[in-house]
Amino acid sequence: MTTNVISLVSIGAHPTSGRPRRAEQDARAVELGLQMAGDKLQVLHAGDIAEPALRSYLGMGLPQLHVLEQPAGSDALPVLSEYLRDAGAQVVLAGSQAETGEGSGMLPFLLAEQLGWPLIVGLAQVESIDGGVAHVLQALPRGQRRRLKVRLPFLATVDNAAPKPRQSAYGPAQRGELAAHDVEVEQDALFTGAVLQPAKPRPKRLKVIKAKSGADRMKAATAKASGGGGQVLKGLSPEAGAEAILKLLVEEGVVR
Repeated sequence: MTTNVISLVSIGAHPTSGRPRRAEQDARAVELGLQMAGDKLQVLHAGDIAEPALRSYLGMGLPQLHVLEQPAGSDALPVLSEYLRDAGAQVVLAGSQAETGEGSGMLPFLLAEQLGWPLIVGLAQVESIDGGVAHVLQALPRGQRRRLKVRLPFLATVDNAAPKPRQSAYGPAQRGELAAHDVEVEQDALFTGAVLQPAKPRPKRLKVIKAKSGADRMKAATAKASGGGGQVLKGLSPEAGAEAILKLLVEEGVVR
């Protein structure tokens, strides 16, 4: 019996230019789905069917991509959960975080909660599916893997530990079909009422002290700086001293 596998995809953005593209982690979810189900794989997107970047997923060899049409600012959670229930999905694959939009990484968790399914984070490989039970490998830090057993249906997020996606070919991308589905549009009140602003750069990291023993680390941490750019402050009021310290921290990039 063939397992019903569905991969969820979104619109990505190039990290330098910001141009729309296929999302890297979502493309890995499609690649893993193709390895599991072949041409039986369903690929699903909630958004604008006219987005050209969707065809880059079709270029991976997909005959069809299903699109739940909804405008920007709509809540994708209810329409996705309804579609997955009606489609009888058994395995749902998704990237761990979107490259555009809110990008909170919460959608897989909220979707699994609404469906009542188990969620696997960091899926690296599906080894086998037998008797309604899947044996999978979960990616852990430092290249480690954990073998898990989970009962169908389940939802899993993939990251860079999953198989690298194949290249997108122009011919299949143009021949593939974008199948539109009319759905009830619900506004995402939390997102539409939020104010977006550029993220602030992180403070400069402190220098990592490499030493073999605790005594060496203590010596390195308490040793006086050898540079000659220091300044000794004497006879200043607390306010003037605080202002001088703040100025130094700003110059060093610790405080912005």
